[in-house]
Amino acid sequence: MSHLRIGELADRTGTSAPTIRYYEEIGLLRAAPRQSGNQRVYGPLDVNRLTFIRRCREFDFSIEQVRKLVGLLDNRSSSCLDARELASSHLEGVRAKMRELRALERSLVGFVADCDAQCAGGPGPDCVILGDLGKRCGCGPVVP
Repeated sequence: MSHLRIGELADRTGTSAPTIRYYEEIGLLRAAPRQSGNQRVYGPLDVNRLTFIRRCREFDFSIEQVRKLVGLLDNRSSSCLDARELASSHLEGVRAKMRELRALERSLVGFVADCDAQCAGGPGPDCVILGDLGKRCGCGPVVP
């Protein structure tokens, strides 16, 4: 596995070639050396780095958070506490999103229940879901 082409790197790491090019372009992955024919070539360190980046993205870390984590990975004088702080901050964001999603779920459950009780099968313009959505956004149907 001394020299991999971009497609082989993509297969080994579960990413796509365009994603690899993008990560190179924004500096998360080193610019690959080129061999004859101007083809990029990658090695084991690139496999490790790209796997790390992909795993960070699977955990929904933003590109900037990944950049910081990669920086910590590359810096022997960095502290594990720095990585912990990034993960902890990200965890708070995930928990906030979960709260928002639970509230959204409750609203949607209410919409469906109201529709089942009041108008299921009736004319679309009379649907309570459409009416409720209009009330909540202030953009309900215009009443003549």
